[in-house]
Amino acid sequence: MPAPTRRTFRLLLALLAVASLAACGSVPHRERSFGDRPGAASAPAFTLASAAQREQIVLSAFGLLDTGYRFGGRNPEAGLDCSGMVSYVVEQVSGQRLPHNAAQIAAQTRPIARDALEAGDLVFFNTLGRAHSHMGIYIGEGRFIHAPSSRGKVRLERLDNRYFASRFDGARTLLGNATQARLD
Repeated sequence: MPAPTRRTFRLLLALLAVASLAACGSVPHRERSFGDRPGAASAPAFTLASAAQREQIVLSAFGLLDTGYRFGGRNPEAGLDCSGMVSYVVEQVSGQRLPHNAAQIAAQTRPIARDALEAGDLVFFNTLGRAHSHMGIYIGEGRFIHAPSSRGKVRLERLDNRYFASRFDGARTLLGNATQARLD
């Protein structure tokens, strides 16, 4: 078999670059539905056992800061992508497994108003021209932890960061019906 040519090598590099830019973009395109709005009736499947678990989620997320990024990654040793980080943390804290897909996680959790965000809630962003293509864990005071593909490590960001502020796509909670009061 002949050695790879420069053209083949460049093509492989280009494909790797596209894959890394996709971040959590492996989700199918979907239009927002009525259930995506805060206060909308829906029956998501996921609920934490107690509100105290949200604090544990935040602490666990802090423990992942500077963990390497890996597209499709779901464990800290190999690297994490955004939905992999969230599903890993939630599973470690609650024993329950979330999908490894930002849009599917959004579909299984409850929408809340942005001004009702509390530490341990989830934040979603439209980074690829479609709803819920990136996500993170809100830690309070306008900050969140996420696994971005750029700069390659789990890190802290601000919601008012110019990039994320313009792409904010919604907030969700992992709590059950007790959250309904935050929507009113």
